[in-house]
Amino acid sequence: MNKFNLYKIMVKIDVKDKKILYHLDLDSRQSFLEIGKKVGLSKNVVHYRVKRLEKEGIIKKYYTAINFHKLGYTNLAFYINYQYYTPVIEQEIIKYFVNNEYSWWIANVQGKYDLMALFLVRDLNDFFLFWKDTLKRYRYYFQDSSIAFFPHTYQYHTSFLMEKYQHTDREKFEYHDKKEHTQIDAIDLQILHLIALNARLPLTEIAQVFNVSSTMIHKRIKKLIKCGVILGFRIHINFSKLGYQLFNVHISLKQYDKIKNIINYVKTNPHLIYINEVVNHYDLDLNYYQKSFNDMHSIIREIYNTFPNDIKNHMTLTFPQIFKSNYLPGKLIK
Repeated sequence: MNKFNLYKIMVKIDVKDKKILYHLDLDSRQSFLEIGKKVGLSKNVVHYRVKRLEKEGIIKKYYTAINFHKLGYTNLAFYINYQYYTPVIEQEIIKYFVNNEYSWWIANVQGKYDLMALFLVRDLNDFFLFWKDTLKRYRYYFQDSSIAFFPHTYQYHTSFLMEKYQHTDREKFEYHDKKEHTQIDAIDLQILHLIALNARLPLTEIAQVFNVSSTMIHKRIKKLIKCGVILGFRIHINFSKLGYQLFNVHISLKQYDKIKNIINYVKTNPHLIYINEVVNHYDLDLNYYQKSFNDMHSIIREIYNTFPNDIKNHMTLTFPQIFKSNYLPGKLIK
């Protein structure tokens, strides 16, 4: 079970390291030579620094940003509160969700809930059969649970480590369920499986799996980018090593017609990494990396001050432990 503890010893990195992280997050498939030209270092020095960032646990993964909606999948979340449970039962429940083929992100929660589980689902009927089985197993230990659908997600480039950055780099990747699904074949699915958590995998190694040329694999990946299935190649940075916490802010609106105005306002903050429009009792799900609750509170107050008549209330959550972070669940390739 993978655990990313948010309270680890901080690691100091310099400006060059930050620039390398910045450019890897823009395109993690680019070569060290290309990165070196952008940050003012030789290819060998970039290679050395990247390997050190990996060893220190700052770079966790190189992943492919995939628009699951294009493949017919819906992103949804379950929030759970426990009752009558023991640490052993809690670990059993977490392991149950982590091992589930639908799940892609599982974390403990500090705040209103105890556990959050994200799922990618293609057939809601099949998924609710799984949920009925879950309740048969663990309903006794669930004080309550709620479900939220994320039909529209905006993902942003991590720019807050840089004092100066290109604002065009902040442009969003959209995961939008427009019912415009793309049909891809078994080879494309297997390619996605290979690069989902290994975006830097060389074309030659991918080609060997299928006994085809690297040119053929390059064409397929290029096609997946063009049709919007692949949105980009990024890195998973362990920001806790750099002194940051992940904050999740739920916002309920009084004036729903102002939702686009609020999105356009909050997305300019370099600490914001995700926005979800939500089907639930709240309307917006905002995800930030910040160093403290005080820093996060300042951002929330600014939002209230900018939209004093449009926001009903908000709730802030943090995640002490992340148990699963898998950008291509097993169910997707079956």
